[in-house]
Amino acid sequence: MIRYRGFPSRLPSSDFHFTIRRPNKSGATKLVKRERYADRRFADRRADEGFLRALWEYFGEESFERGNLDAGRLSWLLGREVEIVDDSFDPTDYEALLKINVGRAMVSFPSIFKGE
Repeated sequence: MIRYRGFPSRLPSSDFHFTIRRPNKSGATKLVKRERYADRRFADRRADEGFLRALWEYFGEESFERGNLDAGRLSWLLGREVEIVDDSFDPTDYEALLKINVGRAMVSFPSIFKGE
């Protein structure tokens, strides 16, 4: 499992984690597309935005391995702002390749790309 040095471990002043400390002995937690509803709490929406901002600042438009990124945080963005790179995607693999869908991310979280 690749560990991203310098990637924020959590949203500042919160308990929303962005990374994990060590690999799970029984395999990586499965990534699943989670449905985001309009009535989600403000703190949850802020965590999604903070995580996507960190992904954008760290990886930009380049594809990246899942590595030590938190499965729960990735699952909230998967299939929308974060997309699968190849057809051989395994949702329980730490080496799965992902990429930011910039067009979709700009619509969902415009403040990230406006420099706010």
